[in-house]
Amino acid sequence: MTVRVRPGSGRTVVAGSHDGALVVRVAARAVDGAATDAALAALADAFGVRRRQVALVTGATSRTKVAEVDGGDPDRLTALLAGP
Repeated sequence: MTVRVRPGSGRTVVAGSHDGALVVRVAARAVDGAATDAALAALADAFGVRRRQVALVTGATSRTKVAEVDGGDPDRLTALLAGP
């Protein structure tokens, strides 16, 4: 799935979409991969899987990333894209 990370937010939340990408707002700053790690952890939590089941495919240094969730429910992705 395509993920749009917004670092430096007040809190970490997964919801909504931007240009077809799932938006993940994270409190961590984009320094030394902290925002990417926080985004992947937030995705794992949102999908109810362990962190090791979420892998970064591309976009380690970009705000737009492609992530893969092993064992995630496709219906959950649809709900997250729809927003709160």
